Amino acid sequence: MNKKIIILMVAVGLIAVAAIIMFNQADKTSKTGNVVSNIQNNKSDDIVPAAPESGVNNTQDGDNADVVPAESKDNGAAVKEFIMTSFYEIVDGQPKPQYSLKEITVNQGERVRIKITVTKGSHDFKIDEYGVYADTQLNQEAVVEFTADKAGEFIYYCTKPGHRANGQWGTLKVLAQ
Repeated sequence: MNKKIIILMVAVGLIAVAAIIMFNQADKTSKTGNVVSNIQNNKSDDIVPAAPESGVNNTQDGDNADVVPAESKDNGAAVKEFIMTSFYEIVDGQPKPQYSLKEITVNQGERVRIKITVTKGSHDFKIDEYGVYADTQLNQEAVVEFTADKAGEFIYYCTKPGHRANGQWGTLKVLAQ
């Protein structure tokens, strides 16, 4: 057999093995419970480090228990907190990336904290109008916090190729005061 064909077959085989290993790594669930803050925002005063919390009900792979546990106080200001997971499911043989919360509603002027945990796959989180971005890592909680100072409906989404188009987005509704 031609040497070029053999080298090509070996390269394709190595790429396939690497892809299988990466896919299997994405499916593993961490048992450590570590909380990591991973925030990028255009306002430095909007960055708040994450802290471990007990009693928070994080669910995995689309369970519908990602509802806000309570409002908390931070530096005297009320913070409306939301917890969501980011994952994918296989639907009709195709991956369907998504967030567990499809809609978040707040009042204009409220501080908003969104905690995102990737439970399956590789994802991130972005809200263009608020300059919010979080590079979310598998089994680590990323936290974004901002003041909802603009009324309207805004799309939050994953910027990974094909994810938004395949349904990984939701709506932030900010009600005017």
